[in-house]
Amino acid sequence: MGDIVDLGREVFDKEVEGLKRLRDSLDENFEKAVKLIKECEGKVIVTGIGKSGHIGRKIASTLSSTGTPAHFLHPSEALHGDLGTISKKDIVLAISNSGESAEVIALIPYIKMLGVPLISITNNPKSTLAKHSDVHLYLNIEKEACPLELAPTTSSTATLVLGDAIAMVLLLLKGFSREDFAVRHPAGSLGRKLRQVKELYHTGRELPVVREDTPMKDTILEMTSKGFGATAVVDDKGKLVGIITDGDLRRFFNRGGSVEGHVAKDAMTPDPKVAFPEELASEALKRMEDYKITVLIVVNEEKKPIGIIHMHDILRAEIL
Repeated sequence: MGDIVDLGREVFDKEVEGLKRLRDSLDENFEKAVKLIKECEGKVIVTGIGKSGHIGRKIASTLSSTGTPAHFLHPSEALHGDLGTISKKDIVLAISNSGESAEVIALIPYIKMLGVPLISITNNPKSTLAKHSDVHLYLNIEKEACPLELAPTTSSTATLVLGDAIAMVLLLLKGFSREDFAVRHPAGSLGRKLRQVKELYHTGRELPVVREDTPMKDTILEMTSKGFGATAVVDDKGKLVGIITDGDLRRFFNRGGSVEGHVAKDAMTPDPKVAFPEELASEALKRMEDYKITVLIVVNEEKKPIGIIHMHDILRAEIL
């Protein structure tokens, strides 16, 4: 077993070494490629054959999900009609470890004819693809992790990481946010984690709200009729000034308060914790857990209540 584990670790070591070489060799061409893509008015057309094609699909997917529209184009399909997917506003990112993949090389005349910028990723700066590119990104890989020096291993890993680096730098330059990411990932567990408060909160007639001077009897009726065990308290301008929960009521009565002769302001907790419609529901849930509360009043920029969200709303949505 020891020998097998050691052999596995050797593969890790070789690939890590390759990534370090690539990192250290990044130069102005990386900057040029990122700027070209950032300024692109169309989409990034990623192409490659074999293992490079598989890596290309992942790079295109990562770009698309982080704010840079991208599409994978199979080079063979491109030569049989799919070249029509490339517009003059696009950029082509071609991947070939050798830089001599016949199917990719065959696209060059058509890319040039369209006048579309060509960025390439290869491990051979003297290759045909590199020479005909507007920007060439050199992988700088000496050896594959494959003991036979045949199967693309270190080179494919390096290409993948280089694609990630391009996508992440673009994400930062474009100011791409968690909210932007959520819009592009509405399904599955990831989408659930990125749901916003405005997707889950209760608003309109469901929102319990009273004024500071509302009699205590009417305040309790508002709380019980809406079923959240709480109500927002607002001033005469409609701004949130407090909250009354079931716990607040118990404490109010324990210290001698009564229904008669008292108003909402007498029982409320001032300056309550709030949520905002655009924030992630997971952040609202963390606030509830941190302060050991079960509801948050949702407010707008003017601090006026527009909704209410209960911990159960978030848990039912399987945010965690």
